[in-house]
Amino acid sequence: MQTLNNGYYYFPLMSPPLHHHPPNHNSFNNIVSGFNWESFKKEGGWYNFLINSIPELSASGITHVWLPPPSQSAASEGYMPGRLYDLNASRYGTQNELKTLINAFHSKGIQCVADIVINHRTAERQDSDGRWNIFEGGTPDDRLDWDHSFICIDDITKSGDTTTNSGGTGNRDTGADFNGAPDIDHLNTRVQRELSDWMNWLKTEIGFDGWRFDFARGYSPDITKLYMGNTRPDFAVGEIWNNLSYGSDNKPNYDQDAHRRELAEWVKAAGGSVTAFDFTTKGILQAAVEGELGRLKDSNGGPPGMIGLMPENAVTFVDNHDTGSTQQHWPFPSDKVMQGYVYILTHPGIPSIFYDHFFDWGLKEEISNLTMIRIRNGIKASSTVRILASDPDLYVAAIDDKIIAKIGTRYDVGNLVPTTFKIATSGNNYAVWEKQ
Repeated sequence: MQTLNNGYYYFPLMSPPLHHHPPNHNSFNNIVSGFNWESFKKEGGWYNFLINSIPELSASGITHVWLPPPSQSAASEGYMPGRLYDLNASRYGTQNELKTLINAFHSKGIQCVADIVINHRTAERQDSDGRWNIFEGGTPDDRLDWDHSFICIDDITKSGDTTTNSGGTGNRDTGADFNGAPDIDHLNTRVQRELSDWMNWLKTEIGFDGWRFDFARGYSPDITKLYMGNTRPDFAVGEIWNNLSYGSDNKPNYDQDAHRRELAEWVKAAGGSVTAFDFTTKGILQAAVEGELGRLKDSNGGPPGMIGLMPENAVTFVDNHDTGSTQQHWPFPSDKVMQGYVYILTHPGIPSIFYDHFFDWGLKEEISNLTMIRIRNGIKASSTVRILASDPDLYVAAIDDKIIAKIGTRYDVGNLVPTTFKIATSGNNYAVWEKQ
């Protein structure tokens, strides 16, 4: 990287690594994903609707809300963005409505995380050869007005059985191909500068505090490191969604160490201050609650997901708009969702709560009980876990020796819970005790 006069960092020239103060991931963070796959359909606009939920979220100890992609998009959900500066064309609401929503969250001490979709981009119009590769930024000037030279040279776009070449002449892609839209050349220094400017505009003009990097495996972690350094968010999380390893029985293998290490290595390569969604824990946990709770202890006796390696950089979750909602790409067993929340809200890592579960499934009170227990006992991202039982029908763990969590169908926990602990909350096949 090279530092130029405006203070930004650029690739591919080399320089010393970034040095800046990382966000404090060890505070009592509780994230909520503030939308689902159908939110754009809300009559009157999603921003105007969500603002009414702020008092309940604040009362439940939520510290961060993850909002949907804010820009104009070829897809209503926002994940095929085009005119990045045009926030008035979003199906979720207008730019002013978004700013009002963010200000309302801030008034309750809740930070707002923008969904940053920068791996790929949809074009505004076709070039002279009929290829969709002429981009508009959404401003009167030429910011983010790009052409084919800003697209990766090896980019391939697929629509059904049709494969097209977008005519890209930029550098080769540094990550996975998205297929659905042209992959942007993040080695291009103008791309780096103008996307950094746009993200900083989202902070200073719109009010966002942090980022959720969509499809972050689509470009090198060095690129994420660069954008982190150039924008310095208070919080950021990357989506690195790769498949777990599976056995011949179509179940996840018990040993997912390689999977979680891949997440940890991405965080390190991206500079160490960004977090990653703990897909390892999700995959193991949703298999474990199906009568295989022994999966929840690794060969070293600790948690088997990313929270067992880098808990302060691991964002745990049960479902989101992709895995659950109406997409159902990888849903948690619906009748065992609360067992999932007992695990992530009592254990290390940074827990993220799905909007649907909190507001639409009738689980608000049960989830809120858990968030309050977490806050009351000072459970943090780096808290320690002592696993007391990990049998097929019973999992019991002490966290910081302040609380004890139990999930599983077995009711009798024997003498695993000392008499100095009293029940704090319980439900269908779960219980949590607090030390008195």
